Amino acid sequence: MDQAIMIALDLVAISVMTFGLYFPRHRRRDLVVAYLVVNVGVLAVAAVLGTTAVGVGIGLGLFGVLSIIRLRSSEIAQHEVAYYFAALALGLISGLTTTVNPLMIALMALLLVTLFIGDNPALFRRYRQQTVVLDTAYTDETALRAALERMLGARVHRVTVQHLDLINDSTTVEVRYQVGESAAAAHEVERVQR
Repeated sequence: MDQAIMIALDLVAISVMTFGLYFPRHRRRDLVVAYLVVNVGVLAVAAVLGTTAVGVGIGLGLFGVLSIIRLRSSEIAQHEVAYYFAALALGLISGLTTTVNPLMIALMALLLVTLFIGDNPALFRRYRQQTVVLDTAYTDETALRAALERMLGARVHRVTVQHLDLINDSTTVEVRYQVGESAAAAHEVERVQR
């Protein structure tokens, strides 16, 4: 009976994570299926392994193997990696627990609260990161920063040149920046209009 309660708690937790946090914020349907299946699959395997003497070690090994396989199979963003690990962790916590344990329930809740706060759109909402291809080859970082700040209408915090092509006169950079008041207001208006 206790294990059935932990399974039910896991299903509630993964539903909250997937349908209450991830999908409303990111709208990526393909990862909804991945998070649900990975969680339930890990839960099922962990529940079976939890009945053996080496269950915890095998469960942690499974956690690592699944992580490597999934992360190498397609490119996903860092915030999606966080949700992926949370789905794995929720499945392991619930599957390896054979009794209703307040500590395990608290750990599951802590994972959800951490995702809620860490991935909240209001947190650092003016900070952005993107890859930009410029139609000029910049060899001077100061000139590059100034050009990016003019183009983006933002304060550039970090620039990493990924590719500098002097023959075709182009520069590819990864830029981290903070949108200004006017740019933030324009972005907010655009978001509201959608």
